[in-house]
Amino acid sequence: MIERRKGAHARATASAAGGRWSVLGRWWAANRRRLRLRRPAYPRPGRTGFRRWVPSWRQSLGLAGSCSGVLVCLLAIMYARTEIPADLNAFATQQDNVYYWADGTEMARTGDINRQDMPLDTVPEPVRWAALAAENETFYSDSGISPSGMVRAVTRMVTGGSTQGGSTITQQYVKNAYLNQDQTFTRKLSEMFIAIKLDNKMTKDEILERYLNTSWYGRGTYGVQRAAHAYYGKDAAQLNVSEGAFLASLLKGAALYDPALGAEHRERAVERWNWVLDRMVAIGKLSAEERAGYTRFPEPQAPPKPAGLTGQNGYLVETARAYVGAHTDISEKDFALGGYQVHTTFEKPRMAALSQAVGAVRTKLDPGARTADRDVRIGAASVTTDGRIVALYGGPDYLRQGFNDANSTVVPAGSAFAPFVYAAALRDGVERERGKPRTPVTPATVYDGDNKITLRTPEGPYWDRAGKIAKAENDGGKSWGRIPLKSAVAQSVNSAVMQLGTDVGLERVGKVGVQTGLLESSLGEKLPSFALGTATPSAIRMADAYATFAGRGKHTEPYSVGKLMRNGSNVPVGKPAAQQVLPGEVADAVDDALREAVRRGTATAAKAAGPDAAGKTGTEQDNKSAWFVGYRGTLSTAVSLARIDPKSQELLPLDGIGGRAKGAAGSPYPIDIWTRYMTAR
Repeated sequence: MIERRKGAHARATASAAGGRWSVLGRWWAANRRRLRLRRPAYPRPGRTGFRRWVPSWRQSLGLAGSCSGVLVCLLAIMYARTEIPADLNAFATQQDNVYYWADGTEMARTGDINRQDMPLDTVPEPVRWAALAAENETFYSDSGISPSGMVRAVTRMVTGGSTQGGSTITQQYVKNAYLNQDQTFTRKLSEMFIAIKLDNKMTKDEILERYLNTSWYGRGTYGVQRAAHAYYGKDAAQLNVSEGAFLASLLKGAALYDPALGAEHRERAVERWNWVLDRMVAIGKLSAEERAGYTRFPEPQAPPKPAGLTGQNGYLVETARAYVGAHTDISEKDFALGGYQVHTTFEKPRMAALSQAVGAVRTKLDPGARTADRDVRIGAASVTTDGRIVALYGGPDYLRQGFNDANSTVVPAGSAFAPFVYAAALRDGVERERGKPRTPVTPATVYDGDNKITLRTPEGPYWDRAGKIAKAENDGGKSWGRIPLKSAVAQSVNSAVMQLGTDVGLERVGKVGVQTGLLESSLGEKLPSFALGTATPSAIRMADAYATFAGRGKHTEPYSVGKLMRNGSNVPVGKPAAQQVLPGEVADAVDDALREAVRRGTATAAKAAGPDAAGKTGTEQDNKSAWFVGYRGTLSTAVSLARIDPKSQELLPLDGIGGRAKGAAGSPYPIDIWTRYMTAR
């Protein structure tokens, strides 16, 4: 039964199909003569000689139409398949980062590309129209391409010439941002298709902004902002139409129009500059009266010397960059893309004065004749009471020695640490008997200043790790007898300061150090010798901590960046606030002791800085470091000196440095540098 049904169904289907085909067959028989496709008669019948091979106008028109149709189809397919690249060329997005002195002048640039993106509205409108008049006056009305220009480019390609030229600003931006600089027909077609799509996707102002920020202007610069600085030493926002016309001339070929390259280049530049201004008049973007006022060529400045990282600049850039990394959310990768303007707190005159002061002292060293003068490392930093780092000395030259000695944490503070012990005692008092109330101390409180006194704790003598009773030794073995704490600090009496630290509690001493500006990580182990300066703070941190004493107990963390911008917009960057970390009277007492040190203590050489000078020398017990830290008014400066073995990185003794007698403790050079710097005009 099933088989019979299948057979019947098949016959019915075949019958229906046959019926359809029979209808088609009858239709074809009736119309085949009318619809028969005929092969073109060629060579042409009825003609003789060469005329047999000359196509008729109908044949010529048909062939042209067929070719045009195929070409249009091919172009349509290519247009549909061409996409705007997702990623810009690396050099179209990468910029340099620019660092500025505190007065706003440029200090250094970092990065391979000398460019800064600027919003279009910061570029004066006449400067924009100068570029448009020179390159693409119909920019705001065209479709992103120039048909006539494309025909010229194709013609040049067919005839063996270059395809360069014939590009709108949109096409030029596409070439700069997405494609390569090859002059090939395929690249030109891709440029055209992307330009059309980009013109439909973006506003004209967006395209113009990107074009002005990616164009090559010569002198190592990309973009109108860096070009304005390279040729006229100003921001693009400050350019006038005459200067803008010259910069627009460079878009045709910067290497041809830079006057600094020779007389011929200048002649071409003047001619092109005049032409651009005349074109602006012709298109109605500059009045004839205004044009008449521009008769003198705006001579560009000489090519500026590249601001790099030589000398001290590298240390400054490194310090500011570290601050940005620690106080913003900007990743290393994003910062490397550039475009940041870092306005530092560094003051150029103070930097010059500090470098000169160190240089003057370095001339007293003779490493060729004296072994003790070799491998000398000097670090210095100057910080205001509001936390601004205004100067630092990181080493002889950043490109020769990348390690920043101003930020080094390997040089012991020595007796320059005594003010922190003193401040902790004045604020917190001392504990002489365990469990009993703490006893207040004052600057007049008397301590034993004799040499080799036994160091005592509330429980009795202090036993060191070798199983011996610890004794405090004074510099030169001198005994001072009973001495007020103020004098003990001013005279660097180790025995009194060491006992005071034990009485206060070394943890409390460390806490005061951190509160006033030192880093916890630089304090090290808190044994009794901690009071004598085994901590290894940097010069930056020591200067900042002493600034707390100058500021009557108010402390501000040191900072090196006052403002951060990217492409003209502010970027939030953390800025420290002042905190009252010591009572005013405690800071005043420390200040008084530091002034006493200059008047009649270990720092009398600093008297030359003026009657308001305050400071403290520092010598490490094993004579492996020397410091001077002090201030005048609101400016605090720290100078450290050490000898460091370049192979082992271990500290070496300062014995004999500068030709001093063997056994002479410390070095006079830190206070010499400090005084020269603080009295510089």
